[in-house]
Amino acid sequence: MMAAGAALAWALWLLLPPVGVRGAGPAPIQDGEFTFLLPAGRKQCFYQSAPANASLETEYQVIGGAGLDVDFTMESPQGVLLVSESRKADGVHTVEPTEAGDYKLCFDNSFSTISEKLVFFELIFDSLQDDEEVEGWADAVEPEEMLDVKMEDIKESIETMRTRLERSIQMLTLLRAFEARDRNLQEGNLERVNFWSAVNVAVLLLVAILQVCTLKRFFQDKRPVPT
Repeated sequence: MMAAGAALAWALWLLLPPVGVRGAGPAPIQDGEFTFLLPAGRKQCFYQSAPANASLETEYQVIGGAGLDVDFTMESPQGVLLVSESRKADGVHTVEPTEAGDYKLCFDNSFSTISEKLVFFELIFDSLQDDEEVEGWADAVEPEEMLDVKMEDIKESIETMRTRLERSIQMLTLLRAFEARDRNLQEGNLERVNFWSAVNVAVLLLVAILQVCTLKRFFQDKRPVPT
């Protein structure tokens, strides 16, 4: 099952934009999601840059592995511990307002000695810089004379559409993560059912053979035959 989980993690890593990892250079400040395989007894940390005075929402789910749980911590750029959770399957946390710098997100599987975990997490930014860009665009294209349709109405409609599209993408991503977790659970249950079914069949055959041998002993005549 974990081989299939590793293949799924690799496929999602190719398709999804990863967040920043320390040593890989500065990451762009944008929404992103990432799926990775966390080995048993290991701890993995990620670093994501954030602007000042924005909103950062972090959501994670354990979609594969025994127990479906992991330890999670989140630290501010100043090293202040913001979130600390132990043995959780999922969680959603919001930081508002954010500080300028790199936030540290760590997933710890050190409590598990044999089971690796497949973890999905997503980062969602709501930055004030987007509003400033929209305002700058409006000032650049605003005509000298007002048209029949007000620019404010156009801006509001575009902003509403953008927000709804982003939320739709986020919901689709979460549904995909739920689907992956459910599929891993079903595959694990199928393996266990097949294993114990084979064990039960072997036990039944062994019991049947022992019963036949026992009955044959009952009907064996061990008395000496007179000559």
